[in-house]
Order: sequence, then structure tokens, then C-alpha cells
Amino acid sequence: MLNTNSSALAEHNEHETVVAKPPFSVKPESLGSAEFRHDYGIKYAYLAGAMFKGIASIELVVAMGKAGLMGYFGTGGSDVEEIKSAIVRIQSELNRGQPYGMNLLSNLENPELEMKTVELFLQHGVRYAEASAYMQISPALVRFRLSGIKRSSRGTIEIRNHVLAKISRPEVAEAFLRPAPEKIVEKLVAEGHLSAEEAALGREIPVAQDICVEADSGGHTDRGNASVLIPAIRSLSKIIMSEQNYLQPIRVGAAGGIGTPEAAAAAFVLGSDFVLTGSINQCTVEAGTSNSVKDILQELNVQDTDYAPAGDMFEIGAKVQVVKRGLFFPARANKLYDLYLHHKSIDEIDSHTKQLIQEKYFKRSFDEVWMETKAYYLNKHPEKLAMIERSPKQKMALIFRWYFVHTSRLATNGSNEQKVDYQIHCGPALGAFNQWVKGTELESWCKRHVADIGELLMTETALILENRMAALDTQIIHRM
Repeated sequence: MLNTNSSALAEHNEHETVVAKPPFSVKPESLGSAEFRHDYGIKYAYLAGAMFKGIASIELVVAMGKAGLMGYFGTGGSDVEEIKSAIVRIQSELNRGQPYGMNLLSNLENPELEMKTVELFLQHGVRYAEASAYMQISPALVRFRLSGIKRSSRGTIEIRNHVLAKISRPEVAEAFLRPAPEKIVEKLVAEGHLSAEEAALGREIPVAQDICVEADSGGHTDRGNASVLIPAIRSLSKIIMSEQNYLQPIRVGAAGGIGTPEAAAAAFVLGSDFVLTGSINQCTVEAGTSNSVKDILQELNVQDTDYAPAGDMFEIGAKVQVVKRGLFFPARANKLYDLYLHHKSIDEIDSHTKQLIQEKYFKRSFDEVWMETKAYYLNKHPEKLAMIERSPKQKMALIFRWYFVHTSRLATNGSNEQKVDYQIHCGPALGAFNQWVKGTELESWCKRHVADIGELLMTETALILENRMAALDTQIIHRM
């Protein structure tokens, strides 16, 4: 960077021209979209994303809100009463209008739960939803987005509810970038969930005003590349905005792999209107997981994760990114999926392998696992049980899926009994973060607080961009 205390100087010779320039000044509050910060009521274009089973906890969301930032509570895997309790507690803590959001998870197997979750949001005045795992637009999502929409006295459209859609594929992004499907809207009107005015105005806005491009990340992942995806989705959004004549711009943000100022700076240089972090927040005081998991996470490096089948989408082979260092879960989960692919029932599996799974993986018999699974379906989905029991392959899938539920519980509860089986969703961003803070007080997770991390990350990102631009400007001047 040029010395800002010296007077302006111009020096000419046959090799170069040097001209003093005013200093660059990049502030963390200037990064990203100003409109995004205004609409969300936050000081930085920075969000803490949801993590399932309340790992993105009440405490995490409250801490972010009190710091003038925003986090999304992780509703995945929670029932309606647990979600309701979380909303009530968050609202009681953030009682001065501080920002907060709730995750809205696609649920193709149980759309009723998705709709009940939206009804809770509407009843309790939740205005910000992070839509995750959607492959298509659902009635529940449309109901949330369009409820309360109205035309102002000035003729503009006032939108009450904000949807931030986490996507990793252009065709899914396009569904969110366009207005809600007409058939879904008409059905919601017929059922009394939307008014005719809400339906009509819904044709003039996208399902989501904010698209979060999720590159390779912890948990469910399509292993996308941010430098490829972000420009492609930004280009798509501009095309659709022009086609639809939207009055408000669509914001495109970035998630996945953001654990250092350099990574966040790269996202903003690519044109991101905001950034969203995940894995790095899991290793904080406020995260709703066990201390045993946090002890593991703070030691990770960038190479310490792997891919395994997703328990909730086991049969279709969807993947999650998880911790592999010191853990058997990734290898065992992949083994179970391989057995599922190549066998029609558990009875076809050789006796040695069956014994290995029951004694080493499950620590109980297949019969015991099935009885637990059967009890769950009798309570939650009794209408599906008879069909499952007639299909040996589906029964095998559910027995294997039990392992994924079990290993998540082991990690969340910090069980010492099967520590090697912990299922911990995490991306390499945390390894990069650990290296960044090595040798500082943040090396210990006990000193890591989610809002402080957001503040530090954005401040350092601004400094990096300031220094890079000044250095680039100096190089250009010297080549003139």
C-alpha cells in the first residue's frame, strides 16, 4: 500500500510511472448488499446457517441477534412442539426486535410436518426462513412466502415473509427465482390458506428474494465449486429478473467452504451479496452439540473430512460430508450402502458380515433394531408399516438407516460408549479456520463465540480486500 502520509508524487522515466493514490478503505459493514443488510436488519451481510437437530441452537441464534447479526435455528429432526418451544424462547430473549430466522426443511416423506411448521411460523410471526434441501417448490413454502403480502398505498408490494433458499443446482435455483407455481397457489386459495389478493400479488415476486449458493459444505452436499456456481447463478438470476420485470433485485449469496477471511473475500469478489457460514459455528460455545464433538472439531485440518451416505436419503445415495479423523462412521456408513445396493434382503448377506455389523457397528442384533424401528413407525406412520414388512429390501434399508440416527445421537449426546461411530457433519472450512486461529486464544473452542467469529471474520475480510486492492493498484501503476 502507498504511504498515505507523503505528499503526492509523480516520477517519470522510461521504465515506469509512479503516482500517489488516495488510500483504499474497505469497511466490513460495506461488504455485500446494502439492501440485504437493511431488509434483514443486520449490520453485516453475514449469516449463521441452520444445522439440524438444534446444533444451530437457541443460544446461537440469540447470541447472533443480540450482536446485530442473524442466525437460523436448526429445525431439522425436531417435532412441532420442539420447534414451537424454540420459537417462544428465541422471541423471549430477542424481545427488542433483534433479527433471527428459522430453518424450513423440505420433507417429501412427511409434507404435513412441513405445513405444520409453516403454520407455527405464521402463528408466531416468524418472518425469516432458510429453505433447505428443496428440489421443488412445496405448498408449505409458498404459503409462508405469500402470507401477508399486500399492495401499499404507494402501489408497491409489501412482502412480510423472507425466504432465503439454499441451493446447489441451477434448475433448483430457477424454481426459486420464478413466481410460485400457479397450481400450488390455486390450491392454497381453494383451501383458504391464501387470499385472492395474496395469490394475485404472488405472480409478481419470486419464491425467494435471496438465493444462497451452497458449494461443497458440511452435511448434505452436491460437492459444488463456488467459483463455478456463483457466476452461473448470478447470471441466471439476472436473466429471470429481466424476464419477470421484478421491481426488487434478487440477492445471490455464498455458503460452503467459508472458514477464513480469504474465503469470504473470494466470495465477495465473485459478486456475492452476502455470505453464510456453517461448519465453523458448530465448534463454538453456543453450538448445540456435545463437548466431545467440539473437542474433535477443534483439532481438524482441511483434509479430515469425507463423504458418506445421507441417512435421510439413504436409498437414493445422497451424500453428506462428515468428519473422518479418528472415526469409523464414514467407512461403516459406506459399507452399509454398498450392501444395500448389492443385496435384496439382509438374509442374502453372508454370516460373517452380518455378525460384524451387529457386534461392531450396531452393538445390538438386527431384530432389536427392527423392533425399535417398527415401534417408531407404529407411532408415527402406521399406514406404511404393512407395505414395509412386505418388502425385504425396504426393511433392510430401514434397519441400516437406524445406524445413521443412532450415530447422530451418539455425537449429540457425547456418548463415550461408541465414540468411533460419531456422525459429525462438517466441511473442510473448519479445518481452515482452525489453522487460521492456531496459536491464538481461539484455538480452544471454549473461547469461540459465534457472534465474535462473525465480527472477526468480516473485519479481517474487509482488511484483506483493502490490502489486495491497494497492492493491485500499485502493480497497475508501476506497469503504466
